[in-house]
Amino acid sequence: MKAIKTLVAVAITALSSTAALADINIGVSLALTGPGSGLGIPMQNQFKLFPQTIAGEKVNLIILDDATDPGKGAANARRFVTEDKVDMIIGSCITAVAAAMSDIASEAGTVQLAGSPVGLPPGKDKWVFRLPQSNTVMGHAVVEHMKKQGIKTIGFLGYTDAYGEQWLKESAPLLEKAGIKVVATERFARTDTSVTPQALKITAANPDAVLIVASGSGAAMPHMAMVERGYKGKIYQTHAAATQDLMRVGGKAVEGAFVVSGPAVIAEQLPDSHPSKAVAIDFVQKYEKSVGAGLRNQFAGHAYDAQITLEKIVPMALKKGKPGTPEFRAALRDSMENMGRTIFSHGVMNWTATDHWGFTNETGVMLKVVDGKFKVE
Repeated sequence: MKAIKTLVAVAITALSSTAALADINIGVSLALTGPGSGLGIPMQNQFKLFPQTIAGEKVNLIILDDATDPGKGAANARRFVTEDKVDMIIGSCITAVAAAMSDIASEAGTVQLAGSPVGLPPGKDKWVFRLPQSNTVMGHAVVEHMKKQGIKTIGFLGYTDAYGEQWLKESAPLLEKAGIKVVATERFARTDTSVTPQALKITAANPDAVLIVASGSGAAMPHMAMVERGYKGKIYQTHAAATQDLMRVGGKAVEGAFVVSGPAVIAEQLPDSHPSKAVAIDFVQKYEKSVGAGLRNQFAGHAYDAQITLEKIVPMALKKGKPGTPEFRAALRDSMENMGRTIFSHGVMNWTATDHWGFTNETGVMLKVVDGKFKVE
């Protein structure tokens, strides 16, 4: 009898081990603390709504805080691929952190689904796909709006890191083609608590508009500085500022700000003809039921779109490999490149082997802060 009990115990253990090997493990690195927490926490809130199974397979999300620090993000990525043996990495929501993670993901042959518009040299993004729109796509919407406003000169006030650098680089040809001249360029660090010198220099240049490139609550500080220095021109913000934190921190100072965003933030204001309207409303309703009315967020929308992605590619990948194997990880990547036109809360996605960004120029929506709320322009 004792031997039989032992055999039963061994059998149960073996079955449990087999089941564990079949689990789909996903490592998620987000800025849950630090200056980028206004982006990471909403994504974490949405991931709490993630399904426990996809295509009959159990899904485990391993969520770690990268503290808005590239070194910590790299350490998280290393843990994911060496200890947790994940099938996919999601993150980070911070561009510089996502960049630091990318080499590790690529070395391990593991898909990295970035929650930020991380730019990588040609050929370096074989394993990296982006959930946010590219800065070029969003810059297109910003520059087209500037043209309609008759803007001829702008000042640039942005982060010193990869996010600021990419916006400066990718918007330059768009601005030049539109005949808009950059008359002042100032930079600041995410950790800076004041940009008074930079704001004074831009105000002295007296551009028609200012483009602020910052994220979350950090986008409010430079905006307030420009207003406090007496700047009277138009002020634009990028999609990393399309959060309630901009108004919560900036208050009256950010009234009238123009902010480019994906469609998820203003789901109900989309025309019925917009392909993302139904999906965006579904995201907003589920998210705000969980966290509270009026708390929708651009980055929470990206987490919602990550679920749409996995629900489409996992059944495809399971035909070529089992979770926990190199074959399955490679199949996830191949499936993303071949999943075709897919409706996201943030637009229409169509990743291909030559395009790991996927969104088109029609994706960006221009918003205006009116009475503390976003309104479609």
